[in-house]
Amino acid sequence: MTMAKQQYKSALAPYIPEKALDIIAEWLILYDFNLKITESRNTKLGDYRAPIYHKRHFITINHNLNKFAFLITLVHEIAHLTTWNKHKDKVKPHGIQWKEEYKVLMKVFFLSNTFPEDIELVLKNYMDNPSASSCSDDQLQRILKKYDKPNSFVHLEQLSEGALFTYNENRFFKKGVRLRKRYKCVETSTNRAYLFNPLTEVKPIG
Repeated sequence: MTMAKQQYKSALAPYIPEKALDIIAEWLILYDFNLKITESRNTKLGDYRAPIYHKRHFITINHNLNKFAFLITLVHEIAHLTTWNKHKDKVKPHGIQWKEEYKVLMKVFFLSNTFPEDIELVLKNYMDNPSASSCSDDQLQRILKKYDKPNSFVHLEQLSEGALFTYNENRFFKKGVRLRKRYKCVETSTNRAYLFNPLTEVKPIG
């Protein structure tokens, strides 16, 4: 496994199902796009921007989606990327070509049994004629909501020493010992140490 693929898998692990990590990491390398995890947006779950003036493809996904909703949204946006690669701006954003790309990409995850049975059943029906947003399918959203966590954040003091967590969504840390009033934590990508208030809200990994 290449270092780039391993880094992508580690960064994506908090956001998508484990069975999807390999293929999404491979697609990040194959399709060469920037993926940004953003604050929640009321108007959309994800977004795709085509490469203009020699820039890379750019995809954004809301941070607060459960792993299955995140994956579905991400594949939706990657389908825009593959459609653009084949047709540029000559076809409709959510036209026949995009629908076919979306179906082909999603089939990989059906074959690997990535989704629970209840989601897969509804999702396969939705994929017969996918729409511009999965939010528009009430049945799919209802099933996906079952997998939402009431609150995925915890206070740092609730984690055991050595636990991994994310802070500010895209930074990954390992919890260390308590020094007086704060915890010494190490950022995994830089190996730099930071002091955290015990009541800092973090998202556990694993």
